[in-house]
Amino acid sequence: MEKTDNMPIWVFLAFSSLNTRKGALRLIYACVIFTLYCLPFAIIFPQQPWLKHVFLIDDWSWFAMMVPIIIWYVLALKWLDKHASWEPLSEEDA
Repeated sequence: MEKTDNMPIWVFLAFSSLNTRKGALRLIYACVIFTLYCLPFAIIFPQQPWLKHVFLIDDWSWFAMMVPIIIWYVLALKWLDKHASWEPLSEEDA
């Protein structure tokens, strides 16, 4: 993605290595899936000891870090959509 004069730096930094909206959506979906994995299931369901071995995260720090990142990506995506800043798709990308 190329930075335009009116593009805020926080939008550019969110998707600087992505050229398509499809790629940005894939990144957001991957972050949502990882955020769900980061829920500390061992704390939420302490009666299930096997959860501690399947889900290795046992505190809220990763989850608390991922939520603002998803919000940042979604806000950056909305800004790009509103200002039509995506590059047109080529036949290879479609």
